Amino acid sequence: MARAAVQGLAQGPALAAYLAALLAADHFADFHEQLALGALTWCVLLALLARASFERRLQVAGVVCFATLGEVTGSILWGVYRYRLHNLPVFVPPAHGLVYLAGVSFAASLRRHVRPLVALAATAAAAWGVLGLTVLPRRDVAGAVGVPLLLAFLWRSRNRAVYASVFLVVAALELYGTALGTWRWAHALPGLGIPDGNPPSGVASGYVWFDVMALLTSSLAVRALRTRSAAGRPLTSSTPA
Repeated sequence: MARAAVQGLAQGPALAAYLAALLAADHFADFHEQLALGALTWCVLLALLARASFERRLQVAGVVCFATLGEVTGSILWGVYRYRLHNLPVFVPPAHGLVYLAGVSFAASLRRHVRPLVALAATAAAAWGVLGLTVLPRRDVAGAVGVPLLLAFLWRSRNRAVYASVFLVVAALELYGTALGTWRWAHALPGLGIPDGNPPSGVASGYVWFDVMALLTSSLAVRALRTRSAAGRPLTSSTPA
């Protein structure tokens, strides 16, 4: 078995377990204890990035930045969902980085089974969206809108294995986090009145969008750095002086 697969088999479940334990601990934490959980989570993320490649570090940095912007907009400013203490917990930004690394790890370990992985994620997303419009206790129109976007990413992108893995991790954490009461989604989008689930079925499309933007910007950054490095090299002549 390849080294990447072995690391994925170990790291993916370990990160998922850490995130689940983090949410469970936050359920009983006050503000200062929440700060300690945030410091610990930042330490875990930085320790993992210390062994990662430069490009992977850029990807994670992009995920954290785009996800934090989305969190501030969706929770603090718009009020689509609220965390338990009505703040943005310090552990949330680095946790987004850990979610991404968990998805990458699972994708690496299952790289020989990409089609079944993507099919599982697509089927789960589509079924969740349909159930939210039909039989779930809370009608989930807003969530269902995001499902086609997620399915498009899973169908067209060359990174679909990562996106499928991230979806499955996010879906589990969303169901777990809302069950604990770590955060709660509004019954309808504020200002729009569109019914929303708790959690919405299409919420993972937002996470995947963070990943898409992070992969795009990191790729552009690496390419720009390589171009700049190549342009800065002195020209050498093949003809002897």
